[in-house]
Amino acid sequence: MVSPAIANEKLTLKRAVEIAVENDPWLVSSAHRERATLSSSVVASSLPDPVVNIGLANVPTDGFAFDQEPMTQLKVGVSQMFPRGDSLAIRSRQLREQAAEHPLMRADRVAKARVQVSNLWLEIYRAQQSVKLIDEDKALFEQLSDIAKANYSTAFGRVNQQDIVRAKLELTRLEDRLTKLRALEERATGKLLEWLVRDQNYPSQSGFDAFSRLTLPHALPEIKNMGQNMRTILERRDQQSLAMVLNQHPLILSIEQRIRASQTGIDLAKEKYKPQWGVNASYAYRDDTPDGTSRADFLSMGVSFDVPLFTENRQDQEVSAAVSLSEAIKTDKRLVLREMMSYIQSLYAENERLMERQALYELELLEQMQEQAEASLNAYTNDEGDFAEVVRARIADLNARIDALDISVDLVKTKIQLNYYFDTNAGIPLSQIGEQQ
Repeated sequence: MVSPAIANEKLTLKRAVEIAVENDPWLVSSAHRERATLSSSVVASSLPDPVVNIGLANVPTDGFAFDQEPMTQLKVGVSQMFPRGDSLAIRSRQLREQAAEHPLMRADRVAKARVQVSNLWLEIYRAQQSVKLIDEDKALFEQLSDIAKANYSTAFGRVNQQDIVRAKLELTRLEDRLTKLRALEERATGKLLEWLVRDQNYPSQSGFDAFSRLTLPHALPEIKNMGQNMRTILERRDQQSLAMVLNQHPLILSIEQRIRASQTGIDLAKEKYKPQWGVNASYAYRDDTPDGTSRADFLSMGVSFDVPLFTENRQDQEVSAAVSLSEAIKTDKRLVLREMMSYIQSLYAENERLMERQALYELELLEQMQEQAEASLNAYTNDEGDFAEVVRARIADLNARIDALDISVDLVKTKIQLNYYFDTNAGIPLSQIGEQQ
């Protein structure tokens, strides 16, 4: 569902991210999984239930009389098993460590959602602003086409039929570009709706329609740059310092938490070398003899335990498996860290080149393109220029403005992606996640 207030306002990037995070069912699922794991940790620390048995023993089959034979008895017993060593406490600790991974995973999910929603929002913004630029020039091309037709019909100036055809062709190509841009906008809008529309069971059509009617602000949002310390690290390609920073990222911290749980799993596997103990006690009641002589009742107590002698194919292999699993997770951490460091360096290089291009466009290229377009139009108006040159100059000016828009959008994208690595929360606790979203 979509609130009327949201449907009637311009959807800013900040608001889009807020709505997406508020409506993300993954966060609720993670919170439930954390609660389930914490509850399981309480269960894991508890002893198994005692076993009570009640039965008749040694009943004679020739008369089924309870007092006929001296060993006939009504027996009540209870037994209790005790897990190996400290396996209960260790398993409970392992589950708590697994539960502690969820807040970190939620923090990473929010950071990734911020990037994904921002990219979709920026694609819609790119398409809308490109359409706006083309619509503005389309009116000018229509005016130029009308002038060319009028001049051609009156044989004024150096207008020929080829110029008329060229003007129509450029208008058609502009229409095609508009169609492609609208298709891109609709595709990005559809993907963005997956994050924005809220419904407990399924997205309603009214929700889709409400958001599809929303427009975006005309200006790009201001995204803060990374700190000077991070810029220095990236400029120097200081891999050690970069790794230290990334070790505080929620994704890496969640893997670290997984490593802790796996190491606890090694301790749990080692407990299998210890015996499992059990105690039992029973009380047996015997009836008096047929002549009234009293018979003593029986009390039995005992201890049972297994002896893990043949460990080569069981306990040894379980410990080996736990160690291998822990080492695999450590390797995963190193791999993720290496991928993150490599991608950050490429993002930073792209960010620097985009900033250079943006400065070039803003300080020189856009002004030069505009001057060229105006000069060619003035020359054509004074019957000193070629109509084809006017069209080429206008198309070049339009393309330059669209390129400048693309650079600005891509620059915001790279800043947001860099902020994913350097501007995240340490974890999102359960208190910030409701039962339902």
